[in-house]
Amino acid sequence: MHGDQVIALLDQFAAAGLRVWVAGGWAVDAVVGRRTRPHGDLDLAFDATQQVPLLALLDRLGFVTTVDWLPVRAELTAPDGRKVDLHPVAFRPDGSGVQAGLDGASFRYAPDGFAAGSIAGRPVPCLSVAQQLRFREGYPPRAVDHHDIALLRQVSPVD
Repeated sequence: MHGDQVIALLDQFAAAGLRVWVAGGWAVDAVVGRRTRPHGDLDLAFDATQQVPLLALLDRLGFVTTVDWLPVRAELTAPDGRKVDLHPVAFRPDGSGVQAGLDGASFRYAPDGFAAGSIAGRPVPCLSVAQQLRFREGYPPRAVDHHDIALLRQVSPVD
């Protein structure tokens, strides 16, 4: 997926009043402020209360569900090959959130887990550097994870 395609989708979501945050590799690029590697899909964290309208919009845009592990995640693919990987987040009053995982696991989003970055020169909502680093813990890193972690550490605020 290319940056202009990401922006076009984000514009559609914003116009529909949907709350989404860029995650995964595109979120790394968003906080870095430039594209650093190719991306096969667009990962999105979204407000779980908006799942029905989000899926309906993607359906109208021609996306079909190719992986349905909801309430954990769903992957949708457009006829032109674009892929969106959706991650529903249940928000709490303090601004934190939880995403269900497989086998009873869960993924926690801290209140500081949501930020802004830029893709193709445009501001976009995305996961914060701190949240992205937290999500890259607890498993053996792949080559792409090493790449992403190195970039995230370069832009991470000094503690």
